[in-house]
Amino acid sequence: MIEYINKFERVIYYILMVLLAGVIFLGVLELLVILYSSIISEYSLSNHEILQIFGYFLLILIGIELLETIKVYLLKHEIYVEIIVLVAIIAVARKIILLDPFIEGSEMLDTGAMIALGVVIIALSASYYLIRRSAHE
Repeated sequence: MIEYINKFERVIYYILMVLLAGVIFLGVLELLVILYSSIISEYSLSNHEILQIFGYFLLILIGIELLETIKVYLLKHEIYVEIIVLVAIIAVARKIILLDPFIEGSEMLDTGAMIALGVVIIALSASYYLIRRSAHE
């Protein structure tokens, strides 16, 4: 019974890898279209448009790191916490980069939210440092 569950799990992981690769590919295509249309239609990009493009880049990087996590698990049956922490750092960095205080309708930048983001960044950075340090020892 355990063998069937393990095979089922591997099939699910392969399906997830294919789907995630497709999403990453479509994301890259969309990024290319956005870059091409913004360069052709306007010769200069506004700050908000540049921030959105950076957000797309970071979103694709998150997808690639998640794909790497699934691949490593399938090959070695281990989950590398370092990769997971890197994905979290990229996701929080993306969130911070996309915060634009000068655009109406964007998220409120209240003090509590900024302190919480700072604490999350410090915690993730410390986690990554400790993981890297323990790997080299």
